[in-house]
Amino acid sequence: ENFVPKTSAPFSTNSYDAFISPNTLNLSSFTKLLKKLQEIHPEASRDKIVDALLEVRKNNKGILSGLSISSIVERTSVLL
Repeated sequence: ENFVPKTSAPFSTNSYDAFISPNTLNLSSFTKLLKKLQEIHPEASRDKIVDALLEVRKNNKGILSGLSISSIVERTSVLL
């Protein structure tokens, strides 16, 4: 049998790519989350919001799954 080893895609250091991973939020949830945070914090840039989300993830053992959207928004808002 031919066995082809699976290789992983290269990981980007771009904050958007770092935030969107199969183990965190899907794109739809991320988009809704970002939109909600931009409405609450219109003065914050997209990059600043993503940085705050990454910090929330880091403070939650490196994952966002298991947290409700409202909890993520609340924790991110504290940082912003």
